[in-house]
Amino acid sequence: MDKIEVLAPVGNMEALYAAIEGGADAVYLAGKMFGARAFANNFTNEELIDAINYAHLYDVKVYVTCNILILEREVKEFLKYIEFLHKNQVDAVIMQDLGMIDLVHKTFPNLEIHASTQAHIHNLEGAKIIEKLGVKRVVLARETPLQIIKKIKEETNLEIEVFAHGALCASYSGMCLFARSIGPRSGNRGTCSGCCRLPYDILDKDSNILNQDKYPLSMKDLNTLEYLDKLIEIGVDSLKIEGRMKSPSYVYYATKLYKETSNNYLKTKKIIINKDDLFNLNNVFNRMYTKGFMLGEESKNITNPKYPNNQGVLVGKVIKSNNQIITIKLNNDIEIHDGLRIINDNFEYGLVLNEFRVNDKKVKEARIGDIITLKVNKNIPINSKVLRTSSNKIIESVNNIIKNKNRKILINEEISILKDKEIELIVGDSNSKVKVKGIIPEVSISRSITSTDVKDKLKKIQNTIYEINDIKVNLDDNLFVPISVINNLKREALDLLTRERLKKFNKEFIKKDYTIQVPDLDDTEAYTIFTNNKKDIDGRYKFVYTENKDIKYSILKLPKVMDSYDNIDRNKIYLVGELGGLVLPRVITDYSLNVTNSYTVALLHSLGVRRVTLSVELTFNDVDLLIKNYKERYKKYPNLEIIGETNLELMVLKLDFRDIYQNPKYLKDRFNNKYPIVFKNNLMYIYDYKKYNLDNKDEYFELGVMCVRYEKIF
Repeated sequence: MDKIEVLAPVGNMEALYAAIEGGADAVYLAGKMFGARAFANNFTNEELIDAINYAHLYDVKVYVTCNILILEREVKEFLKYIEFLHKNQVDAVIMQDLGMIDLVHKTFPNLEIHASTQAHIHNLEGAKIIEKLGVKRVVLARETPLQIIKKIKEETNLEIEVFAHGALCASYSGMCLFARSIGPRSGNRGTCSGCCRLPYDILDKDSNILNQDKYPLSMKDLNTLEYLDKLIEIGVDSLKIEGRMKSPSYVYYATKLYKETSNNYLKTKKIIINKDDLFNLNNVFNRMYTKGFMLGEESKNITNPKYPNNQGVLVGKVIKSNNQIITIKLNNDIEIHDGLRIINDNFEYGLVLNEFRVNDKKVKEARIGDIITLKVNKNIPINSKVLRTSSNKIIESVNNIIKNKNRKILINEEISILKDKEIELIVGDSNSKVKVKGIIPEVSISRSITSTDVKDKLKKIQNTIYEINDIKVNLDDNLFVPISVINNLKREALDLLTRERLKKFNKEFIKKDYTIQVPDLDDTEAYTIFTNNKKDIDGRYKFVYTENKDIKYSILKLPKVMDSYDNIDRNKIYLVGELGGLVLPRVITDYSLNVTNSYTVALLHSLGVRRVTLSVELTFNDVDLLIKNYKERYKKYPNLEIIGETNLELMVLKLDFRDIYQNPKYLKDRFNNKYPIVFKNNLMYIYDYKKYNLDNKDEYFELGVMCVRYEKIF
């Protein structure tokens, strides 16, 4: 491998400039609709066009996130938005929704699709299924271990993208219903409320509190800089940096670090990290670092349960505190307008450093070893740590880098000014070359133009994306050319080169009709049950789902996370909750496969799924419209199931509290709600404390739903 893509997060135009100046090979961003970071600034349609064109000028690709679940009523607008992106030469769209992946690929076959980490792909089987749907790249679950990543790379033609830096979700992405449970927001719909960053108590079976620090689900930030060799050597194609809601300074330094470190390794086979840049990044944002489950991190080292927010860097310690005047001894430089956080046991205080003193004199900066005093509006404990969480110096430095636009495209210029011939100027970069012609030069003895004159004019290309690598002048003697002619030729050539640079990103726009073959799966109405207890089973239930292999004549529910399906008996029928399970010949899909529209139902039926369980995030009206449209479009009946009653699995985690706490049984929130914790299949599950219970279960039969399921979890 001679190159690996560094993919930078972009939440606005300033962040785009920062990513490009940092050396990004590609950026990912979102419009105002259908993206999984609805609370980022994001881009209007007009801004998207500008962003795509600007990035392409620098040979930077643009991927747009369209990675939420799409409801039936949104499909028409969603497809219209995808068409807009395709026509404006976006390099790829990042998607979660399986039905929309199928629809978009069949409708716009020239548009590249990347499967979002929200699609919960973490094994070879899931990767092969998504490849069959026309996806070119898969963004693997953050928890996927190296050996499985390597296997996927070797046994598919997919490009592999992994998260390399930034915030980690506690739950497997796409498997989290926590936000949906506590309010109207949904991670699968782009409005995650950050439940894992909230305070919780961990309780044992007797309700004793096990944790001292109150943020047991708050993950440290991922940092794989020291391990890039491992990712590069197994063939990872793209290193993704999280952070579309982060500042341009964060985007710049994170991008620069990963670009330079990966380039250094490709050249020298050594990991060389710029410590100054890492220090600057830490000043901008960090929650402390972990190498992540992908690289084998243990549960006890992957969370920062003490603080869920930006930790910055340590700059000093409070050595005196009196009447809200504190004295700090510095172990790092600070400046006016820096952001500080002062912390102690169960104490936290933040401020912007607008005024401080050294030796009773107001100053604008202080150095290592200095003792400063400042006024606060709270009593601060002595020996509190002082952290810098934002650096005015770093912010201004990055702002200047963005303003100056130092990233340039090297070009060569060759001009021929010959007797009795039109002037010819050729300008080219490493890939493109253009030619423009001008007037025939005049013969002159007294005022002839020189090579130096020509070079001086050709090299003046300030305020452009270009930088001169070489200028060649072919000039006959005794000729005169007005300087304005050379300037106009140069301007024309650069404009033409810019257009040529944009052309190479152009893909032919093709739009086709969507078609799919689906079976008619009309069935009899029935109640079903999930239980691991034989006593719950009676004649009311036509089908029984279970994880208990001792219950006969039942359908076995497989885990939501499977490393492989190699040892699964193909002769049985299974309830599967993740994409890889579709390699089995006889399956019913569970609600965790996140089916929210008729296109996904059709796709699953076309792949052999016998019955599809709809997402619990759908309303009665959503289900009604889904079924009506399915019947109208395909002239067939779907075989659908809904969850009528259960305690929802809110999170599926590789994080294991048993490695940190003794006998954890419940997660208790600020409102004293107790969420059961269950350990099974080498995973940790957090269940809702309250019942999910549809009031109008039987009415779903009237819509065309075939099965209503009761789940006996506890």
